[in-house]
Amino acid sequence: MSADLSTYLVTDPDLCGDRGVVDTVRDAVAGGVTVVQLRDKDAPDASIVEQLIALSEAIAGRALLVVDDRVDAVVEARRRGARVDGVHVGQSDIHVADARRLLGPDALIGLTANTTAHLDAVRALPAGTVDYIGVGVIRPTATKPDHPPALGVDGFRALAADSPVPAVAIGGIGVDDIAPLREAGAAGVAVVSAICAADDARQAAQEIRRLWTGRTAPRVLSIAGSDPSGGAGIQADLKSIAAHGGYGMAAITALTAQNTQGVRAVHVPPAGFLRDQLRALSDDIGIDAVKIGMLASAEVIETVAEWLSAHRPATVVLDPVMVATSGDRLLDARAESALRDLAALADVVTPNLAELAVLAGRPLHGWDDALCAAQRVSAETGALVLAKGGHLGGPSAPDALVGEDGVIAAFDGARIETGSTHGTGCSLSSGLATLRAAGNEWPDAVCEARAWLRESLRAGDALDVGRGHGPVNHFAGLWQRGGLRTRPTPYEVRDEWWQGIADVRTAIDELPFIRALADGSLDRERFLRYLAQDALYLREYARVLAEAARLAPSPEEQAFWAESARGCIDGELELHASWLTPETGVEAETFDAEPSPVTTAYLDHLRAAAFSGEYAVLIAAVLPCFWLYADLGARLRAGAFGARALDPRHRYASWLTTYADPGFAEASERAIGFVMSAAATADEQVRRRMQRAFMLASEHERAFFDLR
Repeated sequence: MSADLSTYLVTDPDLCGDRGVVDTVRDAVAGGVTVVQLRDKDAPDASIVEQLIALSEAIAGRALLVVDDRVDAVVEARRRGARVDGVHVGQSDIHVADARRLLGPDALIGLTANTTAHLDAVRALPAGTVDYIGVGVIRPTATKPDHPPALGVDGFRALAADSPVPAVAIGGIGVDDIAPLREAGAAGVAVVSAICAADDARQAAQEIRRLWTGRTAPRVLSIAGSDPSGGAGIQADLKSIAAHGGYGMAAITALTAQNTQGVRAVHVPPAGFLRDQLRALSDDIGIDAVKIGMLASAEVIETVAEWLSAHRPATVVLDPVMVATSGDRLLDARAESALRDLAALADVVTPNLAELAVLAGRPLHGWDDALCAAQRVSAETGALVLAKGGHLGGPSAPDALVGEDGVIAAFDGARIETGSTHGTGCSLSSGLATLRAAGNEWPDAVCEARAWLRESLRAGDALDVGRGHGPVNHFAGLWQRGGLRTRPTPYEVRDEWWQGIADVRTAIDELPFIRALADGSLDRERFLRYLAQDALYLREYARVLAEAARLAPSPEEQAFWAESARGCIDGELELHASWLTPETGVEAETFDAEPSPVTTAYLDHLRAAAFSGEYAVLIAAVLPCFWLYADLGARLRAGAFGARALDPRHRYASWLTTYADPGFAEASERAIGFVMSAAATADEQVRRRMQRAFMLASEHERAFFDLR
């Protein structure tokens, strides 16, 4: 059996902890794990069968599933409908020939082999008995205390070179071992604690996958129609994928004759030709994410569904092209039904309001009703729904990421007045797929894709393409007045970034919390709930600032970030404690609150920036907490929103004066200066990553102010 053994997870129930094996595996597979081995030596057979069934559902064909030793459990789990691909056996377990006989020729069977004698035994078996060997340990490991002497990379190299079947390295593997092991001939690396004990299993798996492949660009396939005018369809998808740092591929479902004024003709090639395109790609190229657009018939939709079911790429985004701009339905009843079924194979569906109404099977009456419909569609399909309010009337264009339990993340924004809207849905969905494949959580990916699209919309008119609805400017961040952008000055970067979050700043100003805080009418309990979450945030923010100090390239920057971290503890948290735990000061009770989803999401973004090890990206992520608060504090000090910040009788004067303090404003200016200097001297890719981190953190700041 030919299998991708490159990123191999061996489970450990103790290391998975409260998160559990199933959720750990689900996250790890989303991060790129290609093989999962269920290992639970102490569990009875009945429990192993139930775990295999649960893991089969969680993996959904996106990785191979094997079990350690328990062949009978594989047989029983398969009998009950689970997809279990095989078994891994040790030298003292069931003989591999018996395992092959019981599981059949298509099963994946691995064998532990640590010596030349073990390799000789494999050679003596009939061809096809063993698919791969597990060789280790590479380094001493606590997960298997009775392991043989560690081989190291050189010891592994010697055994792998003599092996008649692919060899997977296992045991005590560190991140620094991954590339050398691949160079030494490993077919893959098997890890336990590196994923099971990680705070974020998906992120850990993704990092291992990145180190194994050496790739930084996600490989993203667009399955959609062609637009010769370049504004929508495949052409827009490829531009969007490239703009987000991905490598784009295309399988064309339809050819159109269209321009910015409309579609004149459509030709749909035979579904068999689409099948050939998909097979040609998946037979040769690993695909990290798939974006699906125009599918013109039930047969085409079923062809895509068949391919997805067989290959199960880690990320699937479906942009359901169902309703024309004129309002006409583009699909017949059979095709609409098939597209609803296809949505069950997607991770996220991105309909506009007319398409959401078709998916929900009823008219929509306003934005709140659209969110209810999106929740129902999510419950029926299992996919998240990105409800898009661009077709609403009025000055606002809201979006919301919705799951079966309701809104996960809401995104506000003033409507951008432009005629360059051709291909916005295509561009957003393909950007979203690329960002997810690059490691972003869904809410962060949506936030970043929206920020990019809004930038592209604003710059679209300058392209001057066509006499109808022109395209967005996919590369607005890379171009400047008709030529490639030269390296900007810090002042230019500052202006670009500040204007880039103008919508966020406006949204913050309009929040009832800010207005009530300013004029002193804010309910005390609401304020205390906010402070409780802010205390949790500041404790972790201080640690992130300390990491910035550790990574800082100059003594001046190191001292600044370290002093800022100290200020969070000695100054700001003491102020919070004066409200939350006035009798005891800062202590454990100050942090008693359960972190809200908003707090968790914000901190996860900052921790991810710190985990990246990129100093420039990290300081860009922490900047909004300085800049937005300093800006707001200065305006409150000047009397914005009826504030009485300097009036000692103001019930929240102690809090307001902290952020209106000239010393804080000075510290914020220093932080801005460090970040802008880093951005101006960085190459374009790093500068883009910095800006994305900054814009995401700004969105998190807005959401934090809106905590309920």
